[in-house]
Amino acid sequence: MPQLRIALSQLNPTVGDLTRNADLVVAWTRRAAAKGAHLVAFPEMVLTGYPVEDLALRASFVEASRRTLDALALRLAAEGLGDTTVVVGYLDRCDTSTPRLGLPAGAPQNAAAVLHDGRVVVRTAKHHLPNYGVFDEARYFVPGDTLAVVRVHGIDVALAICEDLWQDGGPVAAVRAAGAGLLMVVNGSPYELAKDDVRLDLARRRASEAGCALAYVNMVGGQDELVFEGDSLVVGYDGRLVARAPQFEEALLITDLELPAASTDESAYNAGDVVADGLTIVQATVSETPVPPYEPLAPTVADHLSDDAEIYSATVVGLRDYAAKNGFKSVVLGLSGGIDSALVAAIAADAVGAENVYGISMPSKYSSDHSKDDAADTAERIGLNYRQVPIAPMVDAYLDAVHLTGVAEENLQARVRGTTLMGVSNQDGHLVLATGNKSELACGYSTLYGDAVGGFAPVKDLPKTVVWRIARWRNEEALRRGTVPPIPENSITKPPSAELRPDQKDSDSLPDYEILDDILDDYVELDMGRDEIVAAGFDPDLVDRVLKLVDSAEYKRRQYPPGTKISLKAFGRDRRLPITNRWRES
Repeated sequence: MPQLRIALSQLNPTVGDLTRNADLVVAWTRRAAAKGAHLVAFPEMVLTGYPVEDLALRASFVEASRRTLDALALRLAAEGLGDTTVVVGYLDRCDTSTPRLGLPAGAPQNAAAVLHDGRVVVRTAKHHLPNYGVFDEARYFVPGDTLAVVRVHGIDVALAICEDLWQDGGPVAAVRAAGAGLLMVVNGSPYELAKDDVRLDLARRRASEAGCALAYVNMVGGQDELVFEGDSLVVGYDGRLVARAPQFEEALLITDLELPAASTDESAYNAGDVVADGLTIVQATVSETPVPPYEPLAPTVADHLSDDAEIYSATVVGLRDYAAKNGFKSVVLGLSGGIDSALVAAIAADAVGAENVYGISMPSKYSSDHSKDDAADTAERIGLNYRQVPIAPMVDAYLDAVHLTGVAEENLQARVRGTTLMGVSNQDGHLVLATGNKSELACGYSTLYGDAVGGFAPVKDLPKTVVWRIARWRNEEALRRGTVPPIPENSITKPPSAELRPDQKDSDSLPDYEILDDILDDYVELDMGRDEIVAAGFDPDLVDRVLKLVDSAEYKRRQYPPGTKISLKAFGRDRRLPITNRWRES
């Protein structure tokens, strides 16, 4: 059978930076060509970055994407890369759509193109548009109605885009009718825990359905709340895993494949025929001539991360790219001596470098000696910039002017801390990190304009029990590497407390976190109702109490900073409820 060397370019584009993204395509194509690749594929919408959200509705942005694609084809040829076949994702528009109510303005399309010898050989658009979870693609795009097949060195390669692989029918179903030897899928598939296993199983199943090998290239890096983990892969027609790229890092996955030769019978090719889901097959030819036989490279199958390593890597990449892509070179956070701020400090140091992390301890008259010591210990272990700013004088001055007691006085302390952090941020240009976790955010156990201030919240989607687990994992990983564990043992083992009044504990206001997180998982992640949760074995009064806390805190969550999505249903992009809402499960 003919041979084909493919390169899957798992890289990190930036939304809106068309010039830089095109530069990346050229640079990575050059790398792939130097390794003898015949076909190079890039992720979904790599020229524009992904997701572009309402930028897709801006005609000027769509036209800039189209111009960039055409210029890229010419540039590749001008730089001696015209012989390499390149698959690129970009933002296009449908020229045949008639404007009507309910159609996205300008009829934009999530598209892919094949570039060769200075020209755009063929274009195709995403057929299945996801409209669940973090996706709103029915708002932004019109669906494509073609399956593109390009002949490369005598092998027919069919193209599909991300969701086209996840849904039955559509391009994958049409691939078998087209008789392609390889299905190339370009993706911008966001990370969530354990999705890598689901992805591999899906690729194996679709390869079997299409009757051909399947190559899956995914982007990597952070974009606001989303992180893309890479995990590009190649499977054979029989579902065998041939090659796999690492997670959470840029990589060029080079793989040699032996694939069936394209049919010489044009009538069997079905070009122009309407096949599955009303799709029309469009065909283009780059080269009919197979490459001369050569010695294939040994395939690469990267080791995969444990669940805890995945979570930690996602938080690091999410913060790293949020800071870098928004122009922040340093971060600042409050160091309380507790587990949340200690873990966020460790994440920040791994994301931007300890020398660019600024930790401020802000003890009040209620702060314990061990908390102050633990904050200082965290800073020393990590090697970050550290100082202490006692807030008692500022709180007293405020209380002299405005008499506050009880919860209002407690929250004042948090707000003085938040104001201090924002002042330092304004003065020195640091990005403020909020340190709240998902359990607290779910129950409203945070102070607006206090501990909720910040530009980014790295552990926003981690329940408290997971925060503890990841902290232990990070310390164990440090020992494995022969470095100092960044998180003090006392921060992990001591009972959590906001220390806003004498002898305060989180358990004064919340159930034990082990029980609380189980109930929250049922209610938030699984959308179970009150009776279902009680039937699962939880105390009815406790369930009522927790659900009331969650339902009452929506206005707080709406004002919380963005943070990296880890779970199936993160607050913000995934779980969206009305603030004004009188429905109560209890």
